Parts: sequence; structure tokens; C-alpha cells
Amino acid sequence: MKAAHFALAVALGMTTEAHAAEPCTAQPHTTVQSLLACINRQDLWRYLSQFQVIADNNPDRQGHGNRDTGTSGYKASVDYVAHLMRAAGYHVAIQTYTIADAEITGTPLFYAGGLAPALGQDWFVARLSGSGAVRAPVQPVGRISGTANGGAASGCDQADFAGFQPGHIALLQRGACDFDTAVTNAQAAGAAGAIIYNSRESLTQGGRGGNGRAYQAYLTVPAHIPVVGAAAYTIGADLFRAYMAGRAPVARLNIQSRPKPDITDYNLIADSPYGRPDHVVVAEGHLDAIYGAGMLDNASGSTTLIDIALNMSHTPTRNKLRYIWFGGEELGLLGSKFYTTHLAPDELKRIVFDIDADVTATPNFDILVAAAKNGFDARKFPPNVIPGSEIGNKYFLDYFKQIGAAARLARFGNDGTDSRPFSKVGVPNTGVLTQQDCCKGAGEVKIWGGFLGNYEGDIPSHNGGCVDQPHRWCDNLSNNDPFLLELMSKAVGDVTYRLANDPGI
Repeated sequence: MKAAHFALAVALGMTTEAHAAEPCTAQPHTTVQSLLACINRQDLWRYLSQFQVIADNNPDRQGHGNRDTGTSGYKASVDYVAHLMRAAGYHVAIQTYTIADAEITGTPLFYAGGLAPALGQDWFVARLSGSGAVRAPVQPVGRISGTANGGAASGCDQADFAGFQPGHIALLQRGACDFDTAVTNAQAAGAAGAIIYNSRESLTQGGRGGNGRAYQAYLTVPAHIPVVGAAAYTIGADLFRAYMAGRAPVARLNIQSRPKPDITDYNLIADSPYGRPDHVVVAEGHLDAIYGAGMLDNASGSTTLIDIALNMSHTPTRNKLRYIWFGGEELGLLGSKFYTTHLAPDELKRIVFDIDADVTATPNFDILVAAAKNGFDARKFPPNVIPGSEIGNKYFLDYFKQIGAAARLARFGNDGTDSRPFSKVGVPNTGVLTQQDCCKGAGEVKIWGGFLGNYEGDIPSHNGGCVDQPHRWCDNLSNNDPFLLELMSKAVGDVTYRLANDPGI
């Protein structure tokens, strides 16, 4: 066992002792301690390993294991979890919805300030970008930040476009809202195109886009203008500085796309037979991958939910538990957006809390609680969400304190995970994540140990890790830490049990 894990293992009582004579999944757990004693890495690893088998049995055209949205590997993942939940006595429903799709034709071009950034390295075409060949001045929009994610408010409100010249290309910095909002506002203001670029230290505590590098941004609504998304921080910063210096930067875009048939996608919903149907606690995470097997992101969180659901399958609770494995998260929270926005008003009112598990087994980990109050559009959440979420955050922080594990509120809240759509429709929520990609800094190492650089993948390194990285195909079973998977699954189990029995929510 790694030295950094030893103290926590002692505090948790993590052992490899055999289960009690009665299987844990057949027991009604009358205390949270009984439940936590049944959450162990052997069971978790067995469920997690099955997702690797599914990915390997459903390779893409290049032979890489695959569980991405729209693939047979994702559908097989849905079927696997559905079988487990039905066998455990849950009422299972598979919600079907469709996703718009498009493909790029030809070779996209992007010239900025006399330079030709490298496609796939310095910039990407945003998913669902519109078509167009444009040569026009670049004009920054809204508040541009030179620091970390969250400082920018660029294109999030129509007021940001006051003074914007129709026919210009809008320069939009990632920050305070989703990409659809910024691009929709740009189109309404008459922009001929849009360049979305990363913030300098976007999500340096993990998450896609860390260190200001380029990555593919996902629009969920097809644009009718060409959209670069997301360019590296240096690309956008150079254009911004040139504009502020009066040098009137000009960019050229040539992006051609065409629609493809819609993708059929699935959410898996499993309802417990116990508890008040007018007080539903949702425990959820996304089941889909991106660029391959997706074992850390997010077979790990999906496995956490599987083990908790199976261990609580015979446990009566005050509030009804509903487990959801969402699709389409990697393409823009599509499954959770569809679910939350297609609930009848009386059904929505019955959901009193949401718990999100997104990445729970990072090797070079942090331990973070995703607080709604730190979300990048928290100011637009219904007024009950932030105060109502505090009880869930407190349960998590209290649990980690009890076992002697350091935990912090994630400074980027629930921006990029499935709890955010719940916030937007007025459901209080909490969640956990253990980080991904790059880069873990000196402050995080001081708190949690480990190494500077990648949270996962090649450790120590600063190459960006495996998760969300096109053409690496390395987010496999080996990209997960069984120790941390058990620790975080116990934490989610503790909070799920407490919220399921909380009379005050």
C-alpha cells in the first residue's frame, strides 16, 4: 500500500476480510456503519473491470475499446447496469432521447493575426459548429480575464455585445457560462464567426482544458456560424492584446460541416421500492465515455453508484432513492439536461436532492466536494439551490473529517458535470470528484500528497493525462486506484444513506 494511503486506510478500517455470512446485498442496513462495512474494493473492482470488458468487446474502427455515446459499447454498458439493477429489485426505466450530430468536411482553416495555429493542437472546431468562410476583424466580447477560470464573463449576456460590430468575429473566453449561451448571443449580435479560447489556468485543479491548452468544445445546439472551440489560451490572449493595442487583428475561418443522422442515446433510471415517493433523493453520474473506454471518467463514478445501489437494495429509507446513469455527459451534459427539462412539474417537485459522482478513483488524487455555490453560473440558479445544497456539502465534509481525510470545496463547483442541470431547475445538490488531466500544483501536493503534474495517466508528468484526450486511448482500468475508489465510494455511500433518511430535506 502506498505510504500516502496508509493513515487513511487505518482510519477507514479498510481490510480484505471476508463478508458476513449473509451477503451484503441481501441485508437491510439499519445503520450507515453497516452499509459502509459492505463497500469494499474487491466488489468495486469487479464491477469496474466489467466496463473494461465491455469496451474491449466493442472496439472502434481502429480497434480501440470504446464506450462513447452513440456506440455499441455505451449501449452494452446501459444493458449491463440495467441487468444488475433489475436483478436487485429496482424498478428500471431506460429513457431514450436523440442528439443532433454533424461532421466536418474538408480541412478546416483558421488564421489569426498572420499565424496559422495547428488544428488538433492549438485549436479545434467546436462540435456542431456551423459552416462558413469568413475573413473579418476580431472583436473581444465582455469581460476577458488573464487569470484562472471564473474570471471571464465573455458573451454570457446580450449586454456583453454592446458596441459589437455586426460582421466581426466574436472573441469569447471560456468562463462564466456554457458555450451554447455565448455562441447564441454572438449569433444574435450579428457575429460572422466565433473564436472560443481557454482561460490561462482553466480548471487547473483537474478537468478538461487545464493549463490553457486547446480542446474540443461541445455545442449542444447547432450553430449557424463557424466556431473555433476551444483555442489555446495563448491564441486568444494574443488576439486580445493586439485588439487592446489598437492593431485590429484579423482572422480567417473556413469551416464546412454537414448534418448527420441524430444519435440515439439513453439514460438509465433505477427507483428503489422504499421511501416517500414525494421525497426523492437522486444519486447519479454519467455512464458514457469520450475517446475510448472511459474507465476513470466515468466508469469509476458509475461503479460507485452500482455498489451503493446493490448494497442498499433491501434497505428501507425515509426518502425514496433514485439512481441515474446519464448518457451524453461528455458531449455537453446532454442526458441530464434532457432528464431535468422533460420532467413534468409535479415530478420535478418530488426531487428534493441530487448527489453526483463524477470520477472517484484518480491515482494522483485530490478530494473535492462540488458545491453549487462555486458554479460558474451560480448567480442564475433559483434562489433555493445554494442554501439548500449546504446540507449535502456538510455531510461530505463531515465524513471526510471523521475519517481523517482532507477535503476541500471545488472552486469550479458543478460546472462540468451532471449536477449542474439539477441546479438550473431548482434541485439542491452536492457531489464529489477526485480530479483528472493536469495539473496538480504544489498546494494540492501539500494537502493530499502525490506528485506535481498529471492527476492520472503518466505520473509524474505534465502531458495532460488520459481523460478527455483524443488519440491517446489510455483511460483504461489501469488508470484507476482501487484504494481511492473504495474511499470515495464509502463517502458517497455515507452521504446517500444520510440524505435518504434526512427528514429535513
